[in-house]
Amino acid sequence: MGTVGDKSDDEYSVIGDKREINFIDYANNKSVCDYNHEGGPLIISAPFPFSKGNPQSVFVGATAFDLISIENITSEPVELWTKIYASTPKDSFVLSLMKPPLANSEVDTSQGFVELFDLEDRMIQPGETLTIWLSCKAKEIGLHTTIVHFDVEGERLERMVFLLVEDKISQSLASKKPYSRAQRKKQFPVDEFVTGPRPVRAMGQGVRNRLLPYDIPKDIRELVENKQTPDAIKAGLTRDNYVSYFKHLLILEELQLEEDMRAYNMENINMRKKGKYLSLQVPGLAEKRPSLVHGDHIFAKLACEDASGSDRVYEGCIHRVEADEVYLKFASEFHSNHIDENLYNVQFTYNRINMRRQYQAIDAAKSLNVSLLFPSGSPKSRVIETTPLVPICCTLNEEQMCSIEMILGCKGGPPYVIFGPPGTGKTMTIVEAILQLYSTQKSSRILVCAPSNSAADFILERLLNEESVEIKENEIFRLNAATRPYYDVNPDFLRFCFFDELVFKCPPLSVLACYRIIISTYMSSSLLYAESVGKGHFSHIFLDESGQASEPESMIPVANLCRRETVVVLAGDPKQLGPVIYSKEAENFGLGKSYLERLFEHEFYSNGNENYVTKLVRNYRCHPEILYLPSLLFYNDELIPCKDDIGSLLNSVKFLPNKDYPVFFFGIQGCDEREGSNPSWFNRIEASKVVEIVSSLTASGILNEKDIGVITPYRQQVLKLKKAFENLDIPDVKVGTVEQFQGQERKVIIISTVRSTIKHNEFDRIHCLGFLSNPRRFNVAVTRAIALLVIVGNPHIIDKDTYWSKLIWRCADHNSYQGCALPERQEYEDNASTPEDCRVDDETSIAEMWGEDTKEIGNLVPFTDEAECSKCDELTSSLQVIERQSEEKTASSTEELGGDSDLTGDSGGELVESLSKPVE
Repeated sequence: MGTVGDKSDDEYSVIGDKREINFIDYANNKSVCDYNHEGGPLIISAPFPFSKGNPQSVFVGATAFDLISIENITSEPVELWTKIYASTPKDSFVLSLMKPPLANSEVDTSQGFVELFDLEDRMIQPGETLTIWLSCKAKEIGLHTTIVHFDVEGERLERMVFLLVEDKISQSLASKKPYSRAQRKKQFPVDEFVTGPRPVRAMGQGVRNRLLPYDIPKDIRELVENKQTPDAIKAGLTRDNYVSYFKHLLILEELQLEEDMRAYNMENINMRKKGKYLSLQVPGLAEKRPSLVHGDHIFAKLACEDASGSDRVYEGCIHRVEADEVYLKFASEFHSNHIDENLYNVQFTYNRINMRRQYQAIDAAKSLNVSLLFPSGSPKSRVIETTPLVPICCTLNEEQMCSIEMILGCKGGPPYVIFGPPGTGKTMTIVEAILQLYSTQKSSRILVCAPSNSAADFILERLLNEESVEIKENEIFRLNAATRPYYDVNPDFLRFCFFDELVFKCPPLSVLACYRIIISTYMSSSLLYAESVGKGHFSHIFLDESGQASEPESMIPVANLCRRETVVVLAGDPKQLGPVIYSKEAENFGLGKSYLERLFEHEFYSNGNENYVTKLVRNYRCHPEILYLPSLLFYNDELIPCKDDIGSLLNSVKFLPNKDYPVFFFGIQGCDEREGSNPSWFNRIEASKVVEIVSSLTASGILNEKDIGVITPYRQQVLKLKKAFENLDIPDVKVGTVEQFQGQERKVIIISTVRSTIKHNEFDRIHCLGFLSNPRRFNVAVTRAIALLVIVGNPHIIDKDTYWSKLIWRCADHNSYQGCALPERQEYEDNASTPEDCRVDDETSIAEMWGEDTKEIGNLVPFTDEAECSKCDELTSSLQVIERQSEEKTASSTEELGGDSDLTGDSGGELVESLSKPVE
C-alpha cells in the first residue's frame, strides 16, 4: 500500500500489488473508523476501533489482541478465506482461532494456540458468527498497521487496522485534555472609560525629541476593517510613494496587532485586593503571551454589567508585573466597590510605542539621499578606492578582506552589503571592520545595531575579546532599553551600560557624544533620536542580521541618523528567515520584505558588483555533506566547506548506519495531536525518539547536553520535548523553533518534523506551515549543525516538499536512512532555484487561522463558521514573533524611562534562552 496522487491534488491511500504497506493515512481513510455493511452476505466487525479519532495505544513489547466477529446474515452457507495481506512492521500482526493467552498465563492454557497469517476455507452456516482473533506484537514505538483480507464467494473485503505503540516517555506526554477550539470572546465597546492613575514616572532627564501620536486615520481604519485595501499600497513601492506606502502597510500591521491582542481577552475572572492594588492572574504572561509591562493598561468592567449592556468601563494601569500576575490601579470608585468575589470581563490593549517609532522613521526617510533607498536611481555606479588591509584578526579569508577594504574606502552613498550565507562569518567580518575603523580612522563614530539583545551583546563580547585592539572603556557604550531586566545582562558588560537603581537608561546627549562605538538593538536606537543625536554624528552605521528586520525597523537608525556621507553597512542573508509580520495582507504587499532583500532587486546588488556587495562563500560551520544541499539549492553551489576535524564524532555515534555520512534520517509514523484549546501540534512518538537519540549521544561521553540542539516547527512540540528532558534531568539541551535557532549552531542538531498525516498537507503547502513549502525555514533548520544532522519524521509527509525530498533520498542513497518504509521516489529538477517566500492568499486572514507556530498569540481564537474553524486547524499566531524579536515587537514601558514616556526602549529582555556563540 502506498500514497498516490499528484502533489497538487488531494492525496489518498490505495492497496498496491505487492504484499507490503508503505503508508496509510489513518486520518484520511474514513472506512478505518466506520465500517458500514457492504451489502454482501457477511457482516465483519472492525478490530481495534479508534478512540476519540485516534488509534488505540499499546505499550512497546506487549501483545495486544482484539476479536473480529464475522456473521453470516444469509440463509445459505458462506465460504470464507481470511489472510493478513501485509503488516508494518513486517509480521507484527497474526491471526488465531483461539483467544491469545495472557503473558502470565499457565503453560497448559497455551496448548493448542496457533498463530497464523492465513485462515483457509472456513464455512460459516446461516446465522452463525465466527470469531477470529487478531494480535499485534508491539515491536517498536510508532504506528503499527495491518490489512486483513476476507475473500467471500469471489468478492474481497478488507479491514485496515492501526495501533499506536508507545513507551513511558510518549505516554507521559499524552494529552491531558481533548482538543477543542476556543470560543469567541465577547468584545465590549470602549468608546468612553474612567481613567486610572498611572505609575509615577521614574526620575531622570527630559528628552529633546518627542514622538508624535501618529493616530490611525478614521477613514483608513474603516476601510481596512471593511476588508478593503488602501489605494496607497495597491500599486507597489515607488520612489514617489515611499512614505505613504510604508505608512499604510504599518497601519495594516497595527490593526492586526490590535486584533491579535483581543485574543487574550478574559471573561468572568476574579481580581484580588493586594494592598493598594488589584492583582490579576494572566495565563501565559510569563511567556509574554500577552506581553504586558509596567505602564501598560487594560480595560475592565463587571461581567454582570457587561451582560446587561452597561457602558461603565474602567481603565486599569499596570504598576507592577510579577511572573503571571499584574498589579493594577483603577479609579478610586472601582477599588471601593470591589470585592474579591466579583467577576470581571477584561480586555487587553496594544501598546503603540514601537509602531509610532516606525511611523516616525518612515517620515524621516523623506530627507534621505535617494541612493540609500533606491540605489539604481544614481546616475552611475560608484567605484570605491581601496587600500591594502593589514588585518587585526589573522584568520580572515579573501572575501572578508575584500568587504572590509570596501567598507574602509566607502564615502557614503548606497549601503554596502555583506551577504553572508550560514556559517560564513558575517559577524566576524563586522567586528573586524569596526576594529579597523576604530584603530585607523580616529574621527570615526560607529553605531552597531542588531535585532535582539543577545545578538547585540555578542557583538560587544567579540569586540572586547580581541586582544590586538584595546578599546577604551569610556569610548564604547551598550545602549539598553529601560525595560530590559538588569540581571539579564552579563555582569562583565554592566560597566559599559548606563543605569540608575538597577534600571537601564539612555545618557544625555553630552555623554553620548563622547562614545566612539555604540551598540544597540534596532528599536533601542530610537533613544538616540530622542536625545537629539544629530544626523551625521555617526560616520558608520552597521545593521547586523538585517534580513530579519522589516524596512521600517531598519529605517529607525538609518533615517534618523544618516547624512549623504554616512557609511551604511548591512550584513545578513536574504535566503534565510526574514521579518515576521502579523498582518498577512501587509506581508503580501511588501512589509515582510526586509530592506536588505529589497536592495537585491537593484542591479548593482543582484549582479554582485563588488562596490556594493561582497558574498561570503567559505563556510566554517558545517560538515561538507551537511552543507551540500543548502549550497546547491540556495547559493548556486558556491559555498566552500572549510570545517575540519569532525570525523571522530561520527565514529562514536552508535546508531549511525554510515559512519562517514553526517546526515541521518529516522523515519517514524506517529500521530500529530493537539490538546486543550492550544491549536499548536505535537507528536509524542517523535518526541520519545528524539529523547532516545539524545540519550544515546550523551552516553558516548564525547558530547555533552549543550552540544545538542533540537529544532521543531511547532511550539507545542517544543514544550513537550522540554518537559521530557526535564523529567529525565537533561536540562541543557536547547529546544526551540527554527526562528529561535537562526544565527545559532550546535555540534549536533536533531529536527522533529511533527506532521504524520496527509490530511493537512495541502493546507500546509498553501500557507507555508511547518517545514513544508517554506524554503527559508528549511535552509535555516538544516544549516545549524556542525558535525551531525539527525531528522526524525514521517518521510511520506515531508517527501511532498521538493527540498525535504532531496534530503530524504540523499540520506537513503548514502545508507543513512532507517525506520519505516520509504515512499515511492519522486523525481525533481536538480537545478531548483530558490523560490520566493510563500504568501497566503489575499482572501485569507491570518487572524482567523491557527495551528502552527509562526505567529502564536495565545489560546483564545474567534471563529464564526466551519470554514474559519478549518483554517484554525492549520495556522498559528505570534509566539515566534515574540520569541525571535522580543525587544522589537512587544510593548515598551511607557513610564519607566525618565522624561517623555513616549520614548522608552524596547521590550523587557530576551524571552529566548541565551544564544550560544555562533560562527556568524
